Amino acid sequence: MEFRRRRFLRLAAGATVLPILAERARAQTYPARPVRVIVGFPAGNSPDIITRLTCHYLSDHLGQQFVVENRPGAGSTIATEAALNAAPDGYTLLGIVMSNTINVSLYPNLKYDFGRDLAPVAGIADAPYVVLVTESLPAKTVPEFIAFARANPGKIMMASGGTGTSTHVIGEMFMMMAKVSLVHVPYRGNFMPDLISGQVQVSFAPIPQSVEFIRAGKLRALAVTTPSRLASLPDVPTVAEFLPGFTTTGWYGLGAPRNTPPEIVGRLNQTVNGALADPKFKEQLAGLGVNPLPMTPAELGKLIAADIDRWAKVVKFAGIKAE
Repeated sequence: MEFRRRRFLRLAAGATVLPILAERARAQTYPARPVRVIVGFPAGNSPDIITRLTCHYLSDHLGQQFVVENRPGAGSTIATEAALNAAPDGYTLLGIVMSNTINVSLYPNLKYDFGRDLAPVAGIADAPYVVLVTESLPAKTVPEFIAFARANPGKIMMASGGTGTSTHVIGEMFMMMAKVSLVHVPYRGNFMPDLISGQVQVSFAPIPQSVEFIRAGKLRALAVTTPSRLASLPDVPTVAEFLPGFTTTGWYGLGAPRNTPPEIVGRLNQTVNGALADPKFKEQLAGLGVNPLPMTPAELGKLIAADIDRWAKVVKFAGIKAE
């Protein structure tokens, strides 16, 4: 009897250890083939720029290609649905941004639940925004812009990356707080060429897709949306210096379909956080005007939940409807 008991205990212990060993083996062999990373915005937009930079690092350090697949449209919901419905095996990831949390309240009939169906993987960078105007606009400061907009209601065109995107919602928040009326012009592609040419006159744009044009003198930066001035644009004031209480900062990150194995999520998180501690990678982010945002998957999950609640209130107050 004692022999049988000992044999049973050995077998039970082995059964417990096997899944752990299998998980470790899966994490060590991942990735065994190329990984696609879906981005819900066009090439050249900030989410694309940041995600491609991160994918380059992941490719170099994990031994397989991490390939960006751009699927713009419907405020990034098309891309999000495709990614979250993919097999949860670590071979389909999603470049996530603040707009994903806005869409939760903007689109009432989504075929996914972003807060439930996403496995948060890693934070990448913060996302300061800047009030950009075309050079032909006479306003050179936020007070001058507000005065000009009030004198020309409904005549200033505000470009965004689409209805309900962060560039739209932040603009709506500015209109509410500054008591001005701007004409929203949503784009499916890159709106920068039209902003530079003056076909549209203003945008509340992410720093990464704006900083080159600001430094080259092709667009005028009136203010940044962060609580304090940015090291990358030290001469540009904050909106809050003229409009107290107006502050907002977005973010960039990586997500995966729900039920993606935690050991794969963990390996990706560890590698991304390694990038964010790497001096060369940090320098590349600084050149884009953003800062590293290292987070655990749990911390990223909390940020997502808080933003879902925050932007639901703004969408309701402004009466924003998806087109």
